[in-house]
Amino acid sequence: MIGVRRARPCDARPITAFLNPIITRGGTTAHTAPVTGDMITAWMVRGGAQAAWHVAEDDNGMLLGVQFVEPHPDLPLMACDIASFVRIGRTGLGIGTRLFEASRPAARAIGYAWINATIRADNAGGLAYYRSLGFLEYARDPGTRLGDGTVIDRISKRLYL
Repeated sequence: MIGVRRARPCDARPITAFLNPIITRGGTTAHTAPVTGDMITAWMVRGGAQAAWHVAEDDNGMLLGVQFVEPHPDLPLMACDIASFVRIGRTGLGIGTRLFEASRPAARAIGYAWINATIRADNAGGLAYYRSLGFLEYARDPGTRLGDGTVIDRISKRLYL
């Protein structure tokens, strides 16, 4: 069974241990360097009341996924950005969908009119995931250089609430 709940600052270290293998594997996130618990804690508080973080866990408390919505300086105030991560080897099992069932109403309750998802163009799974939720492409940013020097296109999709 998959349980979803609001993330808390005490989740920062488990989120770090969960995210770093995804970052190290590469190909699905713009993050190219490992994160620390302090970084995650800072990310969790940077959006204040304008952000909502959720985690998905199995019956034993193992972290299966993380998703958050938050303001972004490149977006209008009526929009938030979303980031989604699912444990390696556990994609396609509904974890992301369950997370979004919590994030979507949270974004609406905060007052956002739409959600932006910016995905690496080479992340077929991420593109399919957001498409399955009803996100539609509205912008493309070609030739984005990541922190490790990788150059990729980024695709922005949005979903009106």
